[in-house]
Amino acid sequence: MEEKLLYPIKFCTLQDDYCWGSEVFKIADLGYRDSLVREGWLAGNSLSEVMDTYIERVVGDRVFDFYGRQFPICVRELNVNGKYPLIVHPDDEVAADRYDFLGKQKLWYVVSAGKNAQLAIGFRKDSNAGELYNRCSEGNAFELLNIIPAQPGQCFHIAPGTPHAAFGELQILEIGESSPLDFCLCSWGQELSSEEFDPQLGLVEALDFISYKAYKYTGPQGDLLCDLNELSVRKLIFSSGLRVSSEHNDGFVLYSCVKGGATIEIEVLGQTAEYHFSKGETMLVPADCPNFNLIPDEDDVVLLESYINRVDVDKYIDPNAEDHLDDDEDNSDDLFHHHHDCNCGHVH
Repeated sequence: MEEKLLYPIKFCTLQDDYCWGSEVFKIADLGYRDSLVREGWLAGNSLSEVMDTYIERVVGDRVFDFYGRQFPICVRELNVNGKYPLIVHPDDEVAADRYDFLGKQKLWYVVSAGKNAQLAIGFRKDSNAGELYNRCSEGNAFELLNIIPAQPGQCFHIAPGTPHAAFGELQILEIGESSPLDFCLCSWGQELSSEEFDPQLGLVEALDFISYKAYKYTGPQGDLLCDLNELSVRKLIFSSGLRVSSEHNDGFVLYSCVKGGATIEIEVLGQTAEYHFSKGETMLVPADCPNFNLIPDEDDVVLLESYINRVDVDKYIDPNAEDHLDDDEDNSDDLFHHHHDCNCGHVH
């Protein structure tokens, strides 16, 4: 019997409300948060169940070789109305050695910002563990931090070890590695529950992996907002159809819509299947769908396209990694190629 092809998937959102605002998971495979498929014949299945059943058909062979059965990217929306706690996350090495989890590389994209909205990212000048500990214990670490007025459309790669927070009224789309390891350094005097932050992941536990150097913002290179082994994010602004192909590099792609809406068109057995998503939604296009058309609803639709473009593998998951790693190094170009004027039967 012929296997059903997987299809572009939207997930039910998971929202948690806190004293500073709300956290809305768009797609998550974190154990304590596990997104449910919203539509289609997979509806009602969790992301972890889909990964357990279809494995590399979801993420592709390359990604599976490194991450195994965990979906490697988490997308969440932070709706801040007050003071978002000062947090920090470790890198993959520290996270694996101490907690047997992934660490994080992540991107913050400002979707909207009210008057006087601010971000705190890193230190304004070089600091040290003793100074940070004293200021956080007293609840006045604000003066140590690099403060940035928040504006819609800003994006910041937040590297492991970089303390960060947010203040005022703003909406942030966070795209990062699938990891629950956020360490709370300072709550700004607010009462935080153990459901929000694990009490074992606090200031003292993070002091030795924090980067105390002054933060320097370099900004993205064109439309490529983040280009790392662990995470790549590209900003797409388009008004006509795109033809997207990833078959040469066997991967998945996530689309998070921040303006307008779009439809993904896929040819299945001579028929065109359409999957629509709009502002605030994230769509997973699995490796089973290597070629598709991306059709905007209007002019200047804005999407954040996220994917994994690494060529190294986890030798624990794939003990034969060294045998084929060298062969793959020449195929490390960008995972997704876009071509305008997709000739898909629409007038753009």
